[in-house]
Amino acid sequence: MRNVGLLGCVGALILLVVIGGVFYVGTRNSIVTVDEQVNNKWADVESQYQRRYDLIPNLVRTVQGAANFEKSTLEAVVNARARVGQVAAPAGPPGTAADATNNQATMDQFAAAQQGLSSALSRLLVVVERYPDLKSNANFLALQSELEGTENRINVARNRYNEAERDYNTKIRKFPASLVASMSGFKPKAYFKGVAGSSQAPNVQFNF
Repeated sequence: MRNVGLLGCVGALILLVVIGGVFYVGTRNSIVTVDEQVNNKWADVESQYQRRYDLIPNLVRTVQGAANFEKSTLEAVVNARARVGQVAAPAGPPGTAADATNNQATMDQFAAAQQGLSSALSRLLVVVERYPDLKSNANFLALQSELEGTENRINVARNRYNEAERDYNTKIRKFPASLVASMSGFKPKAYFKGVAGSSQAPNVQFNF
């Protein structure tokens, strides 16, 4: 009888281990799935930002051909683009391996640099209104259209990234998945947040 009881205990223990293992593997795989969705959406964000970054040199060269175009406006775009290059995000969502505070700080720094470039481009496109030759330049119009389309795609990509980020962060915070996330090293990731002043139109002053 003792042997039967001992075998029963061992069997129950093995069953618990198997159930625990199945739960761990299944939960971890589900976290990996949402994690990869975040990485995929982040890649879309980077792709659109890179597209804009690559378009700017051609835009600057085209605008430089206009007589007496505001040098300071062009310099602002060039300098903003340089700052974006200096604040390069790591491969994957910023701060992936850091704690939540550093994670968000890295994302905010990246977003601020990108917003600075958006603002500089907005000012340039407004100033162009003073230059009829540029407004009728086929090359400039094509670049302007590409930039405007890219800005729209950036906004869409950022929103989709935030949605995927929300699903991931919710997943790893909920019990009991939070236990598996903690054991496997999954940490919260950062959201794109509005940069101070980004909701306001740029203040463009003309010197007549």
